[in-house]
Amino acid sequence: MVEPLPEAFASWVDRMAAADLRDLALVLARSGTDTGERVSLDEVLATFGHSRESLAAIPDDE
Repeated sequence: MVEPLPEAFASWVDRMAAADLRDLALVLARSGTDTGERVSLDEVLATFGHSRESLAAIPDDE
């Protein structure tokens, strides 16, 4: 019988998966819209409806 993961570990796994998905979204946005011209981080964030300020306002998970 497999025992469930401890809550702290399960929470850590969830946070890592979310961080990986955010990184993947940025990579896909940059590669999927590659026109040969540089795209700034601010332009990518705007595509997702964010700005540097809106991301900074999101509390960090501890």
